[in-house]
Amino acid sequence: MSTKLFVGNLPFRITSEDLRDLFSQAGTVESASVIEDRDTGRSRGFGFVEMATAEEAAIAIEQFNGRDFEGRSLTVNEAKPRTDRGGGFNRSGGGFNRGGRGGRDHRRGGREPRW
Repeated sequence: MSTKLFVGNLPFRITSEDLRDLFSQAGTVESASVIEDRDTGRSRGFGFVEMATAEEAAIAIEQFNGRDFEGRSLTVNEAKPRTDRGGGFNRSGGGFNRGGRGGRDHRRGGREPRW
């Protein structure tokens, strides 16, 4: 069964193909992806690599965690399952939950502006 790894502190110019090539030194890479900012398309400095077996994943962690790669010390560990981060559509009250304090001008102590 394959094991997914988190790879952090990547150089911003690295591509998914570069990441695949690097981790293929430790074994069979099922997939490799550098996460990009959805607005700019630029790398966010981290990615995920899926190794074919748990043994190869352990070898990759041992080989690459803390290793200097193009002037950056890589962070490599087993990826944690994705959790719901909240935000977005608020099911209980409808609309979008964006935080904040509503429409009042809070710079004036919470009072409505005097026009």
